[in-house]
Amino acid sequence: MGQEIDLLVHYPRTRRNVDERGQVKTADDQRIARQFGREFFDGDRRHGYGGFNYNPRFWQPVIPTLRDWFGLTGSSSLLDVGCAKGFMLHDLAQLIPGITVQGIDISPYAIEHAVEDMKPHVQVADAEALPFSDKSFDVVIAINTIHNLARDECALALREIARVASKGAFVTVDAYRSEDERERMMAWNLTAQTIMHVDEWKVFFAQNGYDGDYYWFIP
Repeated sequence: MGQEIDLLVHYPRTRRNVDERGQVKTADDQRIARQFGREFFDGDRRHGYGGFNYNPRFWQPVIPTLRDWFGLTGSSSLLDVGCAKGFMLHDLAQLIPGITVQGIDISPYAIEHAVEDMKPHVQVADAEALPFSDKSFDVVIAINTIHNLARDECALALREIARVASKGAFVTVDAYRSEDERERMMAWNLTAQTIMHVDEWKVFFAQNGYDGDYYWFIP
């Protein structure tokens, strides 16, 4: 199996009022968020991002880390599973000229509103049934994506990522290491359907043939 490594170490951290969300969040908020439509991306903050817009300060500091870790060059190819509006792909293309990028997302809204230069490179698709042949990409990345699936579907997504990646992969998932972190996660979570202890995730990765790298989202 791959390594536990924080390849998003240079992604800007935002302050999260976990306690406040836990007190006001409702089942209806989660239902709306899990539709991954306009309300999730560009609607009220209680349903998701509260406005999902491109800003170079988020992904541009991350790209050099990804480039160096995976040895990405202008002849490399990369798939972003859960690409949303294609912001990371845009910055990859800007900072690694010539790289082949592709993205999929479950959200028609996100794909329709993708950053303009990425629209030819993104499509609506399911993570558990990637529309690509075996070993189609050098690297496959899924940031805070596969945990939004039910456990069996999450397992399929891991197998699909392993299937289409030829050289490396990286996923981040909602996780916890202690009871306090579990409580904070449950208070914060809007969309994830599969949340586990970090040790459970490692077993789950191995059981489903995922041998790429990984890290955790813990609010």
